[in-house]
Amino acid sequence: MASGGGEKRAWMDDLKKEFTGANEELELAQWKKHSIYRVPAAVRELHPHAYRPQVVSLGPFHHGDEHLMPMEQHKRRAVRHLLRRTTKPLEEFVAAVEEVAPELRDAYQYLGDDWRGQRFLQVMVTDGCFLLEMMRTAEPGGSSGKDKASGAGGNADQNDPVFGQHGVLYMVPYVRRDMLIVENQLPLLLLEKLVSVERSNDAVIDTGPKVDVNKMVLNFISPSCKTPPPKDRGLHPLDVFRKSLLSTEEDEEEDASSIVRSATELYEAGIRFRKSETMSLHDVTFRCGVLSLPLIVVDDSTEYMYLNLMAFERLHAGAGNEVTAYVFFMDNIVDLPADVALLTSKEIIKNAVGSDKEVAKLFNGLAKDVALDPKSKLDDVQRSVNRYCRKPCHVWRANLVHTYFRSPWAILSLAAAVFLLAMTVLQTVYTVLSFYQGGNGCDSPLVAPAPR
Repeated sequence: MASGGGEKRAWMDDLKKEFTGANEELELAQWKKHSIYRVPAAVRELHPHAYRPQVVSLGPFHHGDEHLMPMEQHKRRAVRHLLRRTTKPLEEFVAAVEEVAPELRDAYQYLGDDWRGQRFLQVMVTDGCFLLEMMRTAEPGGSSGKDKASGAGGNADQNDPVFGQHGVLYMVPYVRRDMLIVENQLPLLLLEKLVSVERSNDAVIDTGPKVDVNKMVLNFISPSCKTPPPKDRGLHPLDVFRKSLLSTEEDEEEDASSIVRSATELYEAGIRFRKSETMSLHDVTFRCGVLSLPLIVVDDSTEYMYLNLMAFERLHAGAGNEVTAYVFFMDNIVDLPADVALLTSKEIIKNAVGSDKEVAKLFNGLAKDVALDPKSKLDDVQRSVNRYCRKPCHVWRANLVHTYFRSPWAILSLAAAVFLLAMTVLQTVYTVLSFYQGGNGCDSPLVAPAPR
């Protein structure tokens, strides 16, 4: 009993000491410094894949995850690229980050003591350089030619698997998605410090690294976003993107190429489909309202064939993006079984697997996590098709067909309404004519009696 009482007094004394030494203001200030959090287990279990990066770790929370290790060598390459382009020594970048290391560390909630010192500093520098290089790679002309931010030459190898055109097609979409994971954030203060060192001796007028970093991040995460970035430095990329969604600034008209329509929707807008003269995937054209597509035979081997072709294009730098672009284009065209039925009737799809639903499911599954190369011929076709559909006369026609001609009952209702309207007009015309022909509706005119 005595020992039990002693243990109770011990933990009570420890708790009292903790209360005595606690400073509520300092504790509250410490919590305010956090901006990058771990997702609670109860929330994570609902959607386990939504909070887990797929290709790259940014920051300490997922650093060292086994499935993300292949990207570590490219992070080190990014540091070399940045140093070569800026001709600045590594020591300057490290010193700039080291100045704000405590503030950077405080941004992460529940960061253990093993992340103090050089390990944390190394991750911040390498991950920050990697993110800057990826964002510049995705800029127009960013993988070659001159870098917009620094004015120095960029990476000359277009076939670089990460920092070249090949990386833009196959790596950027994954990095962009990983940047939106709440546990996978880098403080924008880090990027600002790296950019400030990079520009420290620039002859170009500096417009302010805070605004530039926000804009750089937003342009990378959402290239089609037209809203201006926040004026003040964001906390991290996810915070910048969130603020852009909440912006009250007017957005410009959506780019035509970003609107994707299915075959039936295109048909309702007046576009006609025709089988191309060849089976070449390059033989996709749009002229005078006619979209020509090559014949595709869908059988049990189609899925494996296209998956492996796309895998080769993804893995072999320099192989191109033609097959992947075609699959992406067809996924846009084929959305529902009705789209398959329409293209089958035009002899564009030869269905050897059975139901139209299975064909639609096949195309929708093939195009998962792929993107259309903005420089490809198919992107030009997509733009032309969407410009055609955006014309007022074609929009009106599509709305009319969609509203009144989608089912026999809608057609009958429209016919009945037209018939009733016609009968009402005829009755009105008949009444008016009878009125004038009958002399105001009387058989003979009224005559005053003659005087006697």
